[in-house]
Amino acid sequence: MKTLHKYLSGQILAAVLLTVMVFTFVVLLLNIIKDVLPMLFAGHVSLWLVGKAVLLLLPFACVYALPMGFITATLLVFGRFSADHELTAARASGISLFALISPVLLLSVLCCVLSAGLNMDVGPSCRVAFKNLKYDMIADIAHAEIPEGRLIHDFPGVAFSVEKNNDGDLQNVVIYQLQGETNVSATMTAAHARLAVDDKNQLIINMTNVQAISFSRANTVFKTDSIPWVLSTNISSSRSLKPKLSDMTFIQLREELRENAQLNFSAHGNGTNADGSLKGFPGMNLSLATNATPAEAKTFYKEVNKSQMARAEQIRVAMNGQVAFSFACFAFTLIGIPLGIKVHRRETNIGTFIALILVGIYYAFIMMGTSLASHPELHPHLILWIPNFLFQIIGAILLWRANKGI
Repeated sequence: MKTLHKYLSGQILAAVLLTVMVFTFVVLLLNIIKDVLPMLFAGHVSLWLVGKAVLLLLPFACVYALPMGFITATLLVFGRFSADHELTAARASGISLFALISPVLLLSVLCCVLSAGLNMDVGPSCRVAFKNLKYDMIADIAHAEIPEGRLIHDFPGVAFSVEKNNDGDLQNVVIYQLQGETNVSATMTAAHARLAVDDKNQLIINMTNVQAISFSRANTVFKTDSIPWVLSTNISSSRSLKPKLSDMTFIQLREELRENAQLNFSAHGNGTNADGSLKGFPGMNLSLATNATPAEAKTFYKEVNKSQMARAEQIRVAMNGQVAFSFACFAFTLIGIPLGIKVHRRETNIGTFIALILVGIYYAFIMMGTSLASHPELHPHLILWIPNFLFQIIGAILLWRANKGI
């Protein structure tokens, strides 16, 4: 028995490591292509910052790769175990399927603990650190590391290019003022310019012999001897903002839910901003309710409570999503073992295909619950638990049937 347990545990562990590495690489590559490579190819950042960004994205990628890798490994190992008639030999020796898979189930529980740490703390923290690192990448531009001959889009509302950059001395600068993403409302050209950076990490281009054309004013042409153009990176203000709910740790979400619950007192005048609006509800001014008729005040507070309930449900969805997804490894194991035995094929592509289908079904429930987060009357935070219970119940039934040889 110990030999079989050691053999199966070793096979599962090796397959999990391999599949998790593959899926982590895929998820990591998608994030790198989207967020890192554009700035690297533009010549804005160093390889050191790129390497640091990859390390910070690694735990976030493992959050999704670990359950996917575990179910794939389970299907492959038990499919091969059944195809080679090793399961038949074990049963002939009087060993039940439940006794055989006990170390695998224990390993899945340990993976759930690891997944919980990644989902509820390490992953969100690294994601926030990665976003802060992106501000560092933008800050590199603010320290005169502007590439030559490239169109730079890293500042809101503006794009510009520089023909030559000699330690901050620029030649042939062209600045495009944008409306939206691509519509140019004005252009500004200068033969020479000098870079400067203030204490707020704002990039200042002091231009000389400037000519500007405003397309919004009937193609009006302006000329001036010199003009400074300020490009703010907004680094300090961006870092001071709270992270999104999807980027908060479980402890931060719990504190956010507690603060949201305290807004009940705000609706009665005990928590207002400087402009008189309710805390957490910009634009909802208490004076509107104080000077209103009883019916209008009732409607006002009803809207406030509705907004508060929607916010609370969004927080609950984020919290339950982190906890529920931590049990995915165990749910996938319960359903993966009997499916692997039932298919009993050695081919890797069959096991991978089934794994992708099951993962797709699981994520469909996750996306459904997340999309309904603004509808507290539907209790979307409970929807996130459905795939766990569904997979565990179906897996337990299939395991019982497989143990009976049905």
